[in-house]
Amino acid sequence: MSNETRVLYNAECPICDAEICHYRSYTEQRDIPVAYDDLNSNALSKWGIDPETAAKRLHVTANGELYSGIPAFLILWQEMPRFRWLARLIGLPGIKQLACLAYDHALAPWLYRKHLRRQAKAKAA
Repeated sequence: MSNETRVLYNAECPICDAEICHYRSYTEQRDIPVAYDDLNSNALSKWGIDPETAAKRLHVTANGELYSGIPAFLILWQEMPRFRWLARLIGLPGIKQLACLAYDHALAPWLYRKHLRRQAKAKAA
């Protein structure tokens, strides 16, 4: 795994895609070195994560380390000047734990269930 910051996201999820497209546009306009990989592409093989694990949450690599969930968002937000305040806020003790609970037990599972429904509809069509 390289030292560059890379984001693995689900481009087939309308919510995930919209958010990551916003971040991509921001980083590209400012020449901030962040790369983006769609988990539905052959780029997933570089991550060493199976498709189901990848679809369950956001993943980011930075400095050779793999992060997922809220820690991944914190790494990504720290790369972008406009979002550093959010990384500092969400990274505060107590707030970080609450954000992780909300993401891990509500938001990420909800998005993953929607992903599974989209896949089932696509297979049925």
